[in-house]
Amino acid sequence: MEGRSIALESSWLAHLQGEFEQPYMQQLSRFLRAEKRAGKRIFPAGDEIFNAFTHTPLPATKVVIIGQDPYHGEGQAHGLCFSVRPGVAVPPSLQNIYKEIHAELGHPIPSHGHLTHWADQGVLLLNSVLSVECAKAASHQRQGWEQFTDRVVEVINRERSGVVFLLWGSYAQRKGAVIDTQRHCVLKAPHPSPLSAHRGFFGCGHFVQANQYLESRGETPIDWCIPD
Repeated sequence: MEGRSIALESSWLAHLQGEFEQPYMQQLSRFLRAEKRAGKRIFPAGDEIFNAFTHTPLPATKVVIIGQDPYHGEGQAHGLCFSVRPGVAVPPSLQNIYKEIHAELGHPIPSHGHLTHWADQGVLLLNSVLSVECAKAASHQRQGWEQFTDRVVEVINRERSGVVFLLWGSYAQRKGAVIDTQRHCVLKAPHPSPLSAHRGFFGCGHFVQANQYLESRGETPIDWCIPD
């Protein structure tokens, strides 16, 4: 991968261009090209891999939600963690996120899982790994994406202040360990997966707390209501 040819939004590229010249990123590029040559189907589509950054430029970032891998089912992943395209069934973890928002704020449960409404307001929906092979969960882990998205977290931590990090589950919490809690608001809870949501994600209050923090800094709160 070469920074000048990568469809990464310009405010992010200004801080991350050097990553594309690093050996780990060049190796990742070779891996992805080889997978495609072998006829493997990779999600999301190539022009959507950096979709989260396109929707949420660095200066606009107010909230960061960290996921792990893209969805590996047909038509699901489009570059925003937890989000799926309209017309695709809402995944269980996102259903639980919606339930918590409804409990906290009274918003109706949306009929779809397309989260661009959040991303366009400054919610960076960042997966740790940005690609996956069709029907093979976690198949692109440990190929270099984790190092790249670690740099993303470091850039936000360093270049911004007053960002709310929603760290759900131990994986996200480890990835967010570098965040300066004096400069940013870090909220932690179990993952919203059906396996763990009842251990403290339900009732966490994160959506209200995030908006209270933003408002305390004079920022416009996030409208967590997803329009149908």
